[in-house]
Amino acid sequence: MFPIFWNATCVIILRILCGSYRVMELCQVFYLYDVHAIPQANAASGMAVHDDCKLKFLELKAKRTYRFIVYKIEEKQKQVVVEKVGEPNQSYEDFTASLPAEECRYAVYDFDFVTEENCQKSRIFFIAWSPDTARVRSKMIYASSKDRFKRELDGIQIELQATDPTEMGLDVIKSRAC
Repeated sequence: MFPIFWNATCVIILRILCGSYRVMELCQVFYLYDVHAIPQANAASGMAVHDDCKLKFLELKAKRTYRFIVYKIEEKQKQVVVEKVGEPNQSYEDFTASLPAEECRYAVYDFDFVTEENCQKSRIFFIAWSPDTARVRSKMIYASSKDRFKRELDGIQIELQATDPTEMGLDVIKSRAC
């Protein structure tokens, strides 16, 4: 009764209504777009990095104007922003106190130490803070954005991933710095 293309169209409409077709498949079926020309999301989470994040990091690295920087992902804006900076005279305890107990954060800490040869040195730590009590969605977003964000901060020397304060204690920092 109906031409063959009508039957195929009905099948496609039924699949759309049932949810068994994805947009990319529909584009291929109807030859609407070159599938490779459709912009794809970032392989990670697609979070952008605010320019201020890079500028503050460069100031920490080159001018040593900060002891630490705490970064936060603004989910609504889909970007990483600077949440807090620590003055050069602030301690490691001030830094750890600035990390929220139940939310994920990225942080950079400039650790000064003296070697066994009595040489003054400094190491820049990148810390991915993801406490066990944080929301699962937040943990996933921070984990998938970490590598891209870390690449934006050129000069990170040591990376730490911590889920509780003992995993980033001062003794851990000292042992990793040497």
